[in-house]
Amino acid sequence: MNNVPRWIYGTAWKEQATRELVLKALQCGFRAIDTANQRKHYYEAAVGEALHEAAIDRNELFLQSKFTFRPGQDDRLPYDPDATVREQVEQSFASTLKHLGTDYLDALLLHGPMFRDRLCQEDVEAWSAMEAIYHSGKVKAIGVSNFSARQLEDLNHHSAIKPGWIQNRCFAVTGWDQDVRQVCQRHGIGYQGFSLLTANPAVGQQPAFQTIVARTGLTPAQIIFQCARKMQIVPLTGTSSTEHMLEDLGCDSVPLTEEDIAVIESILVSD
Repeated sequence: MNNVPRWIYGTAWKEQATRELVLKALQCGFRAIDTANQRKHYYEAAVGEALHEAAIDRNELFLQSKFTFRPGQDDRLPYDPDATVREQVEQSFASTLKHLGTDYLDALLLHGPMFRDRLCQEDVEAWSAMEAIYHSGKVKAIGVSNFSARQLEDLNHHSAIKPGWIQNRCFAVTGWDQDVRQVCQRHGIGYQGFSLLTANPAVGQQPAFQTIVARTGLTPAQIIFQCARKMQIVPLTGTSSTEHMLEDLGCDSVPLTEEDIAVIESILVSD
């Protein structure tokens, strides 16, 4: 994969504040932006407004969006609900390019499979449509989100174009999505982790973790993010705080030791 981001700013659940917050993130130094053509949880057009206002050279940006099946949408659809899955992917992608004011994406993700426990024909059709977009040169990488290890393995095995990325909610209780990350390591798939903080509030309460905080002077968020990066996880943050944006980008200011990483990786807590 080219243009691999070190950090991604996530734009979900920001509604009318989307333009302002994306612009703030860009001003703080973020250059990778994640969105989705799913008006239920994202305001993709407002992301595009921020990109236009920031006027950053397109070559400096990593822009990523997602195609979302009908069950994950509300009534504000980016495609014809009666169209085929392939046509829906094409329509959604064309809409995304218009929203973001660009003629290509760095990554296009399938937002999630139709079923939680397996892949189905709709997944295959959507992936085939995404492969065609990849072949057109309008997207540099295709991938998935919210997939299990089994689903990712199956997709990798049966697809012509292998997934370049997966983006998952990352729980400490699962070894920071260890099963999925192992599939990624076997097949050279990039892993993006979201909800690293909100999904794991009990991690910061562990005495071993608090010892690391006291020794390094880093914030708990900085420690989790730095640890994630050392575990080959590209972290997403969706913070609305300028202070936290700058802290997150500076999470490597005090390097963690290999022992620190091992301690954090071994913390298996459920909240």
